[in-house]
Amino acid sequence: MDSRRIAEILLNVKAVKISFDPPFTYASGMKAPIYTDNRVLVSHVSERKEVIDGLCELANQICQQNKWNTSDVFYAGTATAGIPWASFVAMQLNAPMVYVRPKPKEHGTGKQIEGSLPELSKVIVVEDLVTTGGSSLATATVLETEAKSGSNDIIAIFTYGFPPTYKMFEEQGVALHTLTDFDTLLDVAKEKGMITQEQFEKVLEYKADPQGWAAKMGL
Repeated sequence: MDSRRIAEILLNVKAVKISFDPPFTYASGMKAPIYTDNRVLVSHVSERKEVIDGLCELANQICQQNKWNTSDVFYAGTATAGIPWASFVAMQLNAPMVYVRPKPKEHGTGKQIEGSLPELSKVIVVEDLVTTGGSSLATATVLETEAKSGSNDIIAIFTYGFPPTYKMFEEQGVALHTLTDFDTLLDVAKEKGMITQEQFEKVLEYKADPQGWAAKMGL
């Protein structure tokens, strides 16, 4: 797996965009110079295959470390963006999958996990993007509380790599494995002339202080 190649794919298909004039405005109202929508990837066949191969490689590495049979592991997608990637990985590895709702059903069984997940099953959570890590860790918690099959490993395409995120994962005893990350993507963007050195430094300032970045930029 080549993290630089994955970063190049994300930039080329515009799954990750960098813009300063204007910057992006998130749902929270926060302004940022970077925006990620990895759902774009599902429409690009050859690039999608490379990403699936990379996620399967991460899954295989985790299984080897734990001495698991890859096809015995459940791949759990976080609704909604993680669902197609969990499906792709499970299909390629000939393994079962489930997905986890953001909240329990308000009708029927009221369950939060969709699919058949026996208690104490081995599970790897599959995500498309890890930002703060809250939804990923919430998924791991649901797996533990509802099926006693909590996951200690999450695989994802991309992460912003905010230090508080890694601290949260460490505190919960969950390992995050990603195909590429913020720093690698920025390096590739700069080398390919997609951003200038000045813009490169401004995006790094955002990573260092996401909440205060807009004010520092006079936005």
